[in-house]
Amino acid sequence: MAGKDRFSTTTRLRLLGEQTAARVYRSQTRRQARRSRLTGRAAVLAVVLCSLVVALAYPMRQYVSQRADVADMRRQVEQRKAAVEKLRDQKARWKDDAYAEQQIRERLHFVLPGETGYILLDPDAASSHRDDDGATDRPWYSNVWDGLDRADRADSTGRSGGPGRAGDARSGDR
Repeated sequence: MAGKDRFSTTTRLRLLGEQTAARVYRSQTRRQARRSRLTGRAAVLAVVLCSLVVALAYPMRQYVSQRADVADMRRQVEQRKAAVEKLRDQKARWKDDAYAEQQIRERLHFVLPGETGYILLDPDAASSHRDDDGATDRPWYSNVWDGLDRADRADSTGRSGGPGRAGDARSGDR
């Protein structure tokens, strides 16, 4: 009869229930083991660390910002020292009469008595200042529109006497 009980429905259900109960018991013990990892001390430590991070975040940001400002100021000081040194060198050069004479002759086009002064104009400089380069290569109506645009720009800057007086701007170009 023992062999018959082994395969009966009641026996099978009892075994199934015991297995299920064992699984539930094991899962509950695992959950309890997981819960027990976070103790009260760990929670207090986490809160203290978070409060320290929050409390130190702003001062650390200010410290880093001020260090960057200090580095920028030092760089500016070095640049200004270099500029002062350059100006001192230039001042020392201007104390030399030969240098001053050379600069006066070059910049102001002075000549000594008995010398003949010549000024050579760069032929390329005159053509580079013209606004209508290549005006002959374009159709006539493009040149007319460019002239009107130039007159409008002159009016907007106030050189021709005010808005709506494009005739004055054209008469000044003649």
